Amino acid sequence: MEPKPIENESHYHSKKDRVFVRAIQGHYNLKEELARLRSMPRVRKGTQLKFVDGPQTFSRHYVEPKDGITQMFHLHLEEWGPGAKSQKHGHVNEAAFYILDGEGYEIHDGIRYDWKAGDVAVVHNNCVHQHFNGSPTKPARAIVLKSKPMFMFMNMLFQKMVEPRPTEPAPGPEAANFKVREEEQNLNHED
Repeated sequence: MEPKPIENESHYHSKKDRVFVRAIQGHYNLKEELARLRSMPRVRKGTQLKFVDGPQTFSRHYVEPKDGITQMFHLHLEEWGPGAKSQKHGHVNEAAFYILDGEGYEIHDGIRYDWKAGDVAVVHNNCVHQHFNGSPTKPARAIVLKSKPMFMFMNMLFQKMVEPRPTEPAPGPEAANFKVREEEQNLNHED
């Protein structure tokens, strides 16, 4: 029997070919690399970047090594629909989640940590974790900054998917009809 194709392939899909660290090559003085870096955009327009994943957890990736802008960190926006949860996973690098709006919680190595807008949730090295939106009616968002590319560059390669992202909406009418806030105008994330 043929496997069912993945309709909305996740950025975190384990079979997706991803760029974790770009190669740096050239003359010893790296003159060409410096010129290339200085020619890169210094501002990325969020309106030009689209969300991926879903239907519960969505990601918009602002900076990652494949873009050629930076080599040592990864910055993205996570949006959790009402009642949503992320994949359960672990990795060697730390990550910081600045909560823009909403309320929810993390489960880190079996321990629950609650958060709300204005908090920072820190995922420590080698922690198996999962993110949850605590509201069954409202979405939640966080900016995520992680040093994963630097850890990959140093050959610290551990990452493990424990439970993939859900492929169905969370229970409830708000979750079933939730659309990621792709075209919003108010970027201050106020109610």
